[in-house]
Amino acid sequence: MSIVEIKIPSPGESITEVEIGNWLKADGDYVLIDETICEIETDKATLPLIAESAGRLKILLQEGETAGIGDVACSIDTDAEQPKITSTPTSSEVIVKSEEPSERATIPDEASSASASYAAGHPSPAARKMMAEQGTTDVSGSGPGGRITTQDVEMNLQQNPDSAASTTETKLEATPPVVSGSRSIKRERMSRLRRKLAERLVAVKNETAMLTTFNEVDMHAIFELRSQSKEAFLEKFNIKLGYMGLFTKACTEALKDFPAVNAQIDGDQIVYHDYVDMGIAVSAPKGLMVPVVRNAESLSLAQIEIEIGRLAKRARENKLSIDEMEGGTFSITNGGVFGSMLSTPILNPPQSAILGMHNIVERPMAVEGKVEIRPVMYLALSYDHRIVDGQQSVSFLVRVKEFLENPTRMLI
Repeated sequence: MSIVEIKIPSPGESITEVEIGNWLKADGDYVLIDETICEIETDKATLPLIAESAGRLKILLQEGETAGIGDVACSIDTDAEQPKITSTPTSSEVIVKSEEPSERATIPDEASSASASYAAGHPSPAARKMMAEQGTTDVSGSGPGGRITTQDVEMNLQQNPDSAASTTETKLEATPPVVSGSRSIKRERMSRLRRKLAERLVAVKNETAMLTTFNEVDMHAIFELRSQSKEAFLEKFNIKLGYMGLFTKACTEALKDFPAVNAQIDGDQIVYHDYVDMGIAVSAPKGLMVPVVRNAESLSLAQIEIEIGRLAKRARENKLSIDEMEGGTFSITNGGVFGSMLSTPILNPPQSAILGMHNIVERPMAVEGKVEIRPVMYLALSYDHRIVDGQQSVSFLVRVKEFLENPTRMLI
């Protein structure tokens, strides 16, 4: 027998243990080489466990167990033969067996006496319904074998009208109201990623002096830019010109003037960065992911869009690596894609600020002394007041607004 052990791979240098997620194959199943058999959960991502050989699977670590790097999660018996798929026999191949003589062909004489004994005191279906409606219970049967008939119920009601009425009233008062609809509940295990995310979010609220400042942006110039350039941009770079790329570019330009917004606290020191590693929040099947666009300040608008598209695709396919999510000096989250009008985004530690985008709504605005209907987006900047002053946060958001309302300025 040839056994291949499948060990827990190393997701990254900073990861020492993982948690076994969902087994996509059952114990004893035949698996193929390079087939995904299990999901491994870390504090930052969910990674696949791949079958290194084909054979019969034997699971050694169960779902929810914590394992170290190099531990054996399962084994594969490579000598096992792949089961053949059998076809369902057609109707012409089905052999119909003759029925054997029924043991019930001969009914013993005792059956009649047992039936008579069973019927005694039992109401017929019609009589049972009438007794339930009238709240009557004490009725003697005069039917075959002592069965209670509808005539017996009517006779009982005539003899005891007061008792039946009171019984019915008592029953109606005691009957609880019927509640329609399902009341079922469902429980499922919280993934390691979501547990870690919950811990980090609570820590942010407890350990930072988080504030949020707001502003609004007239998106008219952005609309015109995309309308005039989207076809040429798509033809040249094979990717659409989106809002996220323009907002990323505006933030990288504004961060050059306000380095504290791009800094972070490390102990009793402030760490400033001369680069921008832009975190882009992405809603993935396994939860919120924040892949990082490295050195976004040195990328062109087209390069930013290409990298955002690549990372978003990998996030939706659950293929992001730890390296693609580590670090980050500033983040952007877009709740507008889900219809959010306004929100206060929470910090992504240890970063000191995060920009929240929202949906675009047509609103009346004063433009050169006239009221015009313009597409407007509300922006929110959450920041850590321990490192970013109010003047810096407001000025940074105003600078982002200026770049977006005059996009040619930041592109040149």
